[in-house]
Amino acid sequence: MPHLLMIEDDARLAQMVGEYLEQSGFSLTHALDGKAGLALLEPPPAGGLPALVILDLMLPDMDGLEVCRRLRALPSDAARLPVLMLTAKGDPMDRIIGLEMGADDYLPKPFEPRELLARIRAVLRRRGEGQAPAARILRFGSLEIDRDARTVTLGGRPCEITSYQFDLLAALAERAGRVLTRDQIMEAVRGRELEAFDRSIDVHMGRIRAAIEDDAKNPRRILTVRGVGYVFAKQQD
Repeated sequence: MPHLLMIEDDARLAQMVGEYLEQSGFSLTHALDGKAGLALLEPPPAGGLPALVILDLMLPDMDGLEVCRRLRALPSDAARLPVLMLTAKGDPMDRIIGLEMGADDYLPKPFEPRELLARIRAVLRRRGEGQAPAARILRFGSLEIDRDARTVTLGGRPCEITSYQFDLLAALAERAGRVLTRDQIMEAVRGRELEAFDRSIDVHMGRIRAAIEDDAKNPRRILTVRGVGYVFAKQQD
């Protein structure tokens, strides 16, 4: 049974979500604030890390963006956990900032439990939970994308990207030399059940470039095709 962590100050909402998710084969641990939630992740618990973190943007001790930033900075595997961010705010800029901080998905409140479940499943599907990984390594000069271990290295140095960003990168790399529109990229990673506004892809691409390019402002690996989308360069280094 996949285990999830929900960091949410609304205990009633967390209880409702927990009961609904249990009916769908998930278990849920609840933390009322950011500090308590991070304490459940570092050091990693003896029973193992959760499969995903559901994180509210508005918390009493620190906002969800700060929690996400601290999570991504942890020295353990917890730093790579998928994060689904919840917020009562509807401003697209909040969504963009959340993605820039490392969130994998974003769901505004109020939400339907069925949509939350669908998004959780989509994130975990992209992460490859319960599926046999494609055991191969994509190599482009000093850049290596390990589909089996779900890791990216540049010159032997690990590149820190989120699970969704890994899937975006792999989708582009597998189609090296082919120009993809933003819609085609989102379709390639499957199950992205949100309103597909182009800016979300651009934010993720910027973070991927920061991780794998020698100069993110002058990329040589992920190139922008103005008015169309992106292409992963076949010839590198």
